[in-house]
Amino acid sequence: MSVALMGVEQLAAQIPNGSKICVPPDYTGVAMELTRAMIRRGVRGLHMVCVPVSGLQAELLIGAGAVDTLETSAVTLGEYGTAYRFVAGLRDKKFKMLDATCPAVHAAIQAAGKGLPFMPLRGMLETDLLKQRSDWKVIDNPFSANNDPIVLLPAIYPDIAIFHAPYADRDGNVFIGRRRELLAMAHASKKSLITVEEIRDVNLLDSEEGAAGTLPAAYVGGIAKAPRGAWPLNLWDIYDVDEPHIAQYSEMAQSEQGFELYLDMYVRQRRAAE
Repeated sequence: MSVALMGVEQLAAQIPNGSKICVPPDYTGVAMELTRAMIRRGVRGLHMVCVPVSGLQAELLIGAGAVDTLETSAVTLGEYGTAYRFVAGLRDKKFKMLDATCPAVHAAIQAAGKGLPFMPLRGMLETDLLKQRSDWKVIDNPFSANNDPIVLLPAIYPDIAIFHAPYADRDGNVFIGRRRELLAMAHASKKSLITVEEIRDVNLLDSEEGAAGTLPAAYVGGIAKAPRGAWPLNLWDIYDVDEPHIAQYSEMAQSEQGFELYLDMYVRQRRAAE
């Protein structure tokens, strides 16, 4: 199977307004260059599912007005400070918030990957979270003779999984290593749009070693080459977080004016490949 290789802007054009997208946490491989291209394109109405959390990617898309619904267990910049655009958007009701837990998001994504309508989970019993999620149902365990409640989570079926990886081959197979959340996202979604550091002239499925860490092209809808495409975040052990840049963002994003200036400086103009 062959997958279309395209530019990052072309890849962004494959994400229609109103799409339900799923994205990974900052440490897994975030398609930041694609995120910037999405903002330049002016995408709107996204239902963004963070598997299970997000940081700078959610911040930029929320601040740029691209997100209508956010489903996540957290949005945080961690040691770099508050996610100010997320907090402001939540306060001003700029998007619908579907609060979750990390196990809940993972379970619902796994249910979709298995073609199931729901997944049972216990962790939210007797928490206030159930009051906020009318789509989560508590039932009695039908296999128990005792009182044994359990929560049913509806499967999360995204339209598109979006992430960044080290490399792909020319047939569209993508190396994801041991990042199994990326595999779960791809299995749950209708297609995956992926940026990579490089395209290699190999077949990643030819060897046992390569195939074990490879997402097959059957799950991939498009690939774009984007060197340092996770910047300013890290990509595995290939390159580190740009800490001064994240600190600069954190300072600028405290105000809407500062955030708009950040977009002018680092998003609205295409970043030259490094």
